[in-house]
Amino acid sequence: MKFPKDAPKKRVIKTFEKLGFRIVREGNHISMIRGNIGGSKTTLTMPNHNKIKGSTLRTICRQARISRDDFLSIYEKV
Repeated sequence: MKFPKDAPKKRVIKTFEKLGFRIVREGNHISMIRGNIGGSKTTLTMPNHNKIKGSTLRTICRQARISRDDFLSIYEKV
């Protein structure tokens, strides 16, 4: 499966929330954070656009250490 070309922002945010992230700041970009086992934290930042490009999603997932399959399996259900 491939990342969607132009994913709606609300659907992307819901997917990341199901993966354990929560919004901590919203402006030109949206910052999200997730607490991990062991006390560490994972952050991600995405542009605050109505549609998120597939290439941008791929980069966000790589930086947040989320596999494409994990993201897409939840994205399809949201």
